[in-house]
Amino acid sequence: MSNRWHIPRRRFLRGLGTVIALPLLESMAPAAKALGAVSADGRALPKRMAFVYVPNGMNMADWTPSAIGSDFDLPATLEPLKPFQKDMLVLSGLAQHNGEALGDGAGDHARASASFLTGCHPKKTGGADIKVGISADQIAAEKVGRGTRLASLELGLDRGQTSGNCDSGYSCAYQYNISWKTESTPMPPEVDPRLVFERLFSNGYQGESEESRVLRSRYQKSILDFVLDDAKQLKRNLGYTDRHKLDEYMVAIRELEQRIEGAEKDVAALPDFKRPIGIPKDFEEHSQLMFDLLALAFQTDTTRVATYLVAHDGSNNSYPQIGITEGHHELSHHDHSEEKIRKIAKINRYHMAQFAKFIEKLKSTPEGDGSLLDNCMIVYGGGIADGNQHAHYDLPILMMGKGGGTIKTGRHVKVDQYTPLNNLYVSMLDRMGVHAEKIGDSNGKLVQLS
Repeated sequence: MSNRWHIPRRRFLRGLGTVIALPLLESMAPAAKALGAVSADGRALPKRMAFVYVPNGMNMADWTPSAIGSDFDLPATLEPLKPFQKDMLVLSGLAQHNGEALGDGAGDHARASASFLTGCHPKKTGGADIKVGISADQIAAEKVGRGTRLASLELGLDRGQTSGNCDSGYSCAYQYNISWKTESTPMPPEVDPRLVFERLFSNGYQGESEESRVLRSRYQKSILDFVLDDAKQLKRNLGYTDRHKLDEYMVAIRELEQRIEGAEKDVAALPDFKRPIGIPKDFEEHSQLMFDLLALAFQTDTTRVATYLVAHDGSNNSYPQIGITEGHHELSHHDHSEEKIRKIAKINRYHMAQFAKFIEKLKSTPEGDGSLLDNCMIVYGGGIADGNQHAHYDLPILMMGKGGGTIKTGRHVKVDQYTPLNNLYVSMLDRMGVHAEKIGDSNGKLVQLS
């Protein structure tokens, strides 16, 4: 490859009605520098942020490390992240005050979800006059989303509702959404891996063209078949490292496509299964498909902002695959029963194990002189601490990734009690190049990140 030849950063592989974004290649560095994505020394890379929400609180005794600082042992719930402890920042003491009742009575699960990224108290209504606030992810998307194909990506494992009364007089829109574009406009998460795949790797916001879709179905072709000619032409001008990276990337896309196709066949074989075609019946399979799609979206810089709703707050899902047949929400009201607390801890760890596989994917994806994870800020947690008390303070919050080298990880940090969770988000937005004077009830920045 000529040292003077380079690829535009927004280069796509193109075919009949189909476009596929490319991962960051060495050949893109000159073009990226011109766009400001790479600094003069060629090291700075795009930063990404994601928020992974888990419901119904946590068994905090198995979540919170006993020691402060960098010398701490991981408690049981965090143990699946042991290989990535140096990439972790556990934050204790953060609160979401607007998740509290504040005179509105019951409805903690709806308030937990609605306030998590907004820091605002939702209007108590079961009608269409919903109102909460703009979420941190959408503040970022408004600014950084202009430079990517998708401004933001909202994923979930739980088919949502946008109307009706779901929690003690609160609209279902509050309980099933954590991302809010405006005070009254939620961004519902997509739960179907096929639709996410087509949105990421097909032509245009609405998916690939009808002509392409019909041809692929008729001849049982992969989406990659339509861009192979363009890929072959591109590879002729790439160096060895970039050719290898492109091959690995296309293999990853095809593997995802095959997994989605396999999941669709499994669902189609069950006539009594009510979920839409394309959504796997197995929680773990569904979870990993969505996490892998998110990893690819970040790898290709298709988006830099995402949310992932593991389940809506108040979810009563059971997990028979790990021996839990009772509902999650039911167990969270444990009334200090040791047996129920043990089962809650088991669910917490199971969720964390799925998340750890996603972190492993980011950590094993090279980018620049490090990994994709190094340039990410992935927040994991929820809007309730102890589910039995519906506590909205001392929340279970951790962050993975170094934010492009701006975050000192490998620590357990305890901030002052009742520090607004939104102080964390203001600090994250700063690192994304987005200035936000205030988000919800924030009252400053979380200086402890660095």
